[in-house]
Amino acid sequence: MNINNPSFQARVCACAAAALYSFALTAQATDRPAKFAVASSQVQALGIRTAPLQNQAESVRTSFPAQVVIPPNAEQVISSPVTGLISQLLVQPNQMVRAGAPLVRIASQELGQLQLQLLQANARATLARQAAKREQDLFGEGLIAQRRVQEAQAALQDAEATLKQAKTALRLSGMSMAAIDKVAASGNPQDSLVLAATQAGVVTEIKAKPGQRVDSATPLMHLAQTDTLWLEIQVPVAESASWAPGSKLKVQGRDITAQIMSSSAMVASGSQMVVMRALVQGKAGQVRPGELLTVELPVAATAGGWDLPLSAVAHDGDQGYVFVRTPDGFEARAVKVSASSGQRVRVQGPVKAGEEVAISGVVALKGAWLNEKGSK
Repeated sequence: MNINNPSFQARVCACAAAALYSFALTAQATDRPAKFAVASSQVQALGIRTAPLQNQAESVRTSFPAQVVIPPNAEQVISSPVTGLISQLLVQPNQMVRAGAPLVRIASQELGQLQLQLLQANARATLARQAAKREQDLFGEGLIAQRRVQEAQAALQDAEATLKQAKTALRLSGMSMAAIDKVAASGNPQDSLVLAATQAGVVTEIKAKPGQRVDSATPLMHLAQTDTLWLEIQVPVAESASWAPGSKLKVQGRDITAQIMSSSAMVASGSQMVVMRALVQGKAGQVRPGELLTVELPVAATAGGWDLPLSAVAHDGDQGYVFVRTPDGFEARAVKVSASSGQRVRVQGPVKAGEEVAISGVVALKGAWLNEKGSK
């Protein structure tokens, strides 16, 4: 390195000048008197207002993105229980339905076979009951051996088990127990199957069309209960421990609150975010599933921290100051801004509860403070 190079010497001079300027600013701030006089008449004329320092009220909040989601237990997928043909849709998208309301009609050859098995099993069970009663009567008259009664009872149990199995197969195919009993009693099978809602909700999606052939387990439509909704909040992993389950939050721009329920144990590798889930309280109808929102979480309280209006903090370079009322005027005290949100900040420094801090007219106080140095 050539120290005689003019360019190198110029850079050295520039660095030295910057260092001297920074030192001068520091010395000036250090030498500046903390207290300065302000007459009561000037306080009123300059519009200076003060407020006593109070305990933190969690007024400083930080914002995070969130999405409205439906809880897993509030969403239902209606699937085809049999192979068949969609003959009729009985609801429309976004329609509110009650529990038990008909949703879709399916014509199915598979359903006919299951009903035939039911009728056959019902007939065998009826014959087995009659045979068991007859054998019991004959045994009571002493005309047959007890072994024949036992054989008849075993045959009856087998027939009733087969009948139960046939009813269960139809129940799993989507037929109600009332309809199954009706088919068994009348001997007349149904030509189609009507699927009903097991719970009240909104039809959020319909995937099937009339005339479409579907296989067993094919999704046909979605139902959702929207009276209970969650928020999924994206929070940096470094900050996720600041809010425990039970913490309250607000939705920005809405009169809606929510309560944190849980925090994911997994961290998204790409974004290093943790998903926190919160329950919307009382006003779920004012937000919609899938909607993107911004939520505000209170900044955790810190020892020696105070929440103040943003206007209460003046800056001299990088250092923040608040002006504390004294009998003769004000005193400038250096503080550190630990958090900020909107028009509120949280500061830490040599101030204590009950002291009167200027919250308006701070620009005028800063000017008077700076002038105090010049008059010394």
